Amino acid sequence: MIDLLQSLIPTVLFFSAPLILTALGGVFSERSGVINIGLEGLMVMGAFVGIVFTLTFQDSLGSITPWIAVGVAGIVGGIFAIIHAVASVSFKADQTVSGVAINMLALGVGVYLTKQWYGKGQTDMVDGFFRTDIPILHKIPVIGPIFFEGVYATSYVAIIIAVVAWYVLYKTAFGLRLRAVGEHPMAADTNGISVSKIRYTAVILSGVLGGLGGSVFALTIVSNFSHSTIVGQGFMALAAVIFGKWHPLGAMGAAIFFGFAQSLSISGSSIPFLDGIPQIYLLIAPYVLTILALAGLIGRADAPAANGQPYIKGSR
Repeated sequence: MIDLLQSLIPTVLFFSAPLILTALGGVFSERSGVINIGLEGLMVMGAFVGIVFTLTFQDSLGSITPWIAVGVAGIVGGIFAIIHAVASVSFKADQTVSGVAINMLALGVGVYLTKQWYGKGQTDMVDGFFRTDIPILHKIPVIGPIFFEGVYATSYVAIIIAVVAWYVLYKTAFGLRLRAVGEHPMAADTNGISVSKIRYTAVILSGVLGGLGGSVFALTIVSNFSHSTIVGQGFMALAAVIFGKWHPLGAMGAAIFFGFAQSLSISGSSIPFLDGIPQIYLLIAPYVLTILALAGLIGRADAPAANGQPYIKGSR
């Protein structure tokens, strides 16, 4: 049993980290009242930037390159998300359409630049993140080998960021204002809160976190960029937002659940009651669960009251 957990849990966390980060971005955006269907596109842009930066600078920067690449990807993701913020907040455009446009634009830009710069449809492979032992913690009896031995540091960084996101949303003045804007923007405006400023900040934060998620996915799971690097991961993250009831820790738990579903394609054969299930069913399990979550069949989830509603000053 210990051996099974030791092989399963690091794999679950490995797949969960990108989903956790991207889902947190979705929570910030939708808590402010802006639907962000563009999480997939933000992940694509993050994956593209993370891989290109690593390919460009890995010889000069060495082992620290992936960490810097993730940071740069987050910044570019935030900048890219401004497009969605301008369309949704300033121009009052349909937020779903804007998000779909972000998905299409990001993929188009990434694939086009890849072909222009590398002369083919995908980049070369890179040396991204590697499994490691968490210092001191991996020596704890029983728990250490299961949770802290042979894991990716990015998995625990994602969990820490989720806790920080919870604190920001529920224990700070900024979080209170953001939630107020997502529930009743007119009341927030009446109390001197700039609805546009809060929503811009939230959407940009979603871009930063989506960029982080995409780059972590690319630098841990696939190690290159192509049109198929991010396939459905952003929509799984969106499902985690809904499944987690727009709460940072709930979204993290849902992301870990989806990460577990994805890990079954690798570790399912080692689990006694799953070893007889055909591989194809294990491969499609994450997407089936995503559809069920988005369809609202896994528990009732009530979105923030003003989610998806452009705010026009003076309107009800």
